[in-house]
Amino acid sequence: MTNPPIEQQITETLEKNYMPYAMSVIISRAIPEIDGFKPSHRKLLYTMYKMGLITGTRTKSANIVGQTMKLNPHGDAAIYETMVRLTSGHEALLHPFVDSKGNFGKQFSRDMAYAAPRYTEAKLDTICTELFGEIDKNTVDFTDNYDGTMKEPVLLPVTFPTILVTPNQGIAVGMASNICSFNLRELCEATIAFIKNEKADLRAHMPAPDFSTGASLILNEEEMDRIYETGRGSFRLRAKYNYDKKNNCIEIYEIPYTTATEVIIDRVVELIKGNKIKEISDIRDETDLGGLKLTIDLKRGTDPDKLMMRLYKMTSLEDPFSCNFNVLIDGQPRVMGVREILKEWTRFRKGCICRRLEYDIQNKKEKLHLLLGLKKILLDIDKAIRIVRETEKDEDVVPNLMEGFSIDKVQAEYVAEIKLRNLNKQYILKRTAETEALAEEIENLTYILSNDSEIKKLIIATLKETAKKYGKERKTEIIAGEEVETISVQEEVEDYNVKIFFTRENYLKKISLVSLRSAGEQKLKEDDEIISEFDASNRWDLLLFSNQQNVYKMRISDIVDCKASSLGDFAPNLLGLSGDERIVYAVPTDKYTGYMLFGFENGKVAKTEMASYATKLNRKKLQNAYSGAAPLISVLYIPENTMVTLESTSGKLLTFSAEDLEPKTTRGTQGVQVMRMKKGHTLSKMYLAKEETMQYKSRNIPSGGYYPQSDAPEEDDGQISLF
Repeated sequence: MTNPPIEQQITETLEKNYMPYAMSVIISRAIPEIDGFKPSHRKLLYTMYKMGLITGTRTKSANIVGQTMKLNPHGDAAIYETMVRLTSGHEALLHPFVDSKGNFGKQFSRDMAYAAPRYTEAKLDTICTELFGEIDKNTVDFTDNYDGTMKEPVLLPVTFPTILVTPNQGIAVGMASNICSFNLRELCEATIAFIKNEKADLRAHMPAPDFSTGASLILNEEEMDRIYETGRGSFRLRAKYNYDKKNNCIEIYEIPYTTATEVIIDRVVELIKGNKIKEISDIRDETDLGGLKLTIDLKRGTDPDKLMMRLYKMTSLEDPFSCNFNVLIDGQPRVMGVREILKEWTRFRKGCICRRLEYDIQNKKEKLHLLLGLKKILLDIDKAIRIVRETEKDEDVVPNLMEGFSIDKVQAEYVAEIKLRNLNKQYILKRTAETEALAEEIENLTYILSNDSEIKKLIIATLKETAKKYGKERKTEIIAGEEVETISVQEEVEDYNVKIFFTRENYLKKISLVSLRSAGEQKLKEDDEIISEFDASNRWDLLLFSNQQNVYKMRISDIVDCKASSLGDFAPNLLGLSGDERIVYAVPTDKYTGYMLFGFENGKVAKTEMASYATKLNRKKLQNAYSGAAPLISVLYIPENTMVTLESTSGKLLTFSAEDLEPKTTRGTQGVQVMRMKKGHTLSKMYLAKEETMQYKSRNIPSGGYYPQSDAPEEDDGQISLF
């Protein structure tokens, strides 16, 4: 007999089972802390420090990975991948923390695999002295590793804001972090300015981010100010290139940090195959030991600058970087701007310095205390020797010295451990001469510890030294947004006249007029027919209305040209439709002028302005394109007010002027009653009025319509026809 299931509130289940996992990912894995590192980075670097790799020679990466597993239980593959990103060989960081030898892949390549750890070697880079130089002076807290056999630092006592020097990306549960890198020299200057004045203009010292892959940053002043103040926002990075006139090719030598050479090549090939770019004859990756290089061979007569403007628009050669400065502060994730991050880092750095000063003061006090005891021995060395010589038991030496010279146990232990050869006046005088210097140092350190301005001076001095020692010229060029040459969508698309055909079975054809002139009969599926055709330009948009009140927007240039002998593209596949959704009407448009008419089964007609489908965000799908209150029978585009004819299942006709309908900007309007339906009958057709249907025009709407006959008919509601 099975036990009945235990009922449990879902909120309780989430709290007990899901929340601990979510918090573990946020706090212990994905989000960096104020020292600029995630736990995986910190464990790896600390292991290398304890292995003596900050001064020693390189060792096999496999050795490092194995040692790190004592702190990091996530497996060798995860540890090595973490290490790869920190290496100089990978080129992901402006200031790598790991000096590497061997193949570690490249930040700018998606497919270049790094070598196995048994083939590569590594050690800590010299900049790591700024991470670990003070770690042995109680500057940070330590905690047990996962099995309690070792201690590891909770944070690293970094001497500069590594959180803003190292690009950091992490995806946690319900939140993420994406921090860009800044130039070390500029950051140190900005931090110094902030310490001196918290309202200082940071961008005067540090105008924009800097990346290891270089490229150009398109600067939008307002957006960059927002990033600095809130930690959120985005900017665009653009690749750099040269034009080789001799070989008629473009050489791209720096790309945005957020993309890869393979991504760019794949996209360019896709554009060439789609006939959207015709000026390129070949593209290849010529990256070598000299650095990144993508070569694009051009066809004769191609303007390289104009082509690059199009490629910037259509590929990731120009790519955005979205900022989300989410940092763990005292175990709490916080999204902060640059100013607030510097404030928290300064607070953290002050804490490290205060703990270091306290450590130094305590050590010097202990040393001074020992030397003061030694100084008393100077008064009578012979007495000290006699006390030791005449003491019968070893354990009585220290008590007898304490009694003989009025010193405490610590001092007596120190004196008792002095070698016999050092019990001379010269040695004791030399050692006791340090007491005055030690007392002065202790007084000075105590003054600094109690004076906030003196601590700030220490931080500033360290920052200046770091900037001088490790500072480099920025790699990413800054270009003002207003100076950037851009190309509009109209310019990037080739302009030529086309004919758009749409069939009842949802096949869509785009045929150039040049091809159409020499074409034969249109090829269609069996029992299919063309229900609409329009003249258009390759630069126009195409609106496709579905049977589920949606309208899909696409550029006609995105549709591949075909011939009359081809079936064309199946619209549901082209748009990725699923289920029973099908396209019922397609219309090309340029300036979104004119009106859309929607005829419903109940005899109502809605007149919607075409402008209501023109959106600034270029969305590909708009919901509620028309009313779903009654079944849709027919859709019609009219560039201007004209005469329209309705037919009902009873056989009646009604012609009316679209001018009589009030245009609506609301897409979901139900329209107005135009044709009154007899019981059991519905609207069946709506089309542009023909010469033979003009005689069925009604003086007023709504109207019951007319039965077709040879003579001018009478309306069944008694109204007189105008014709």
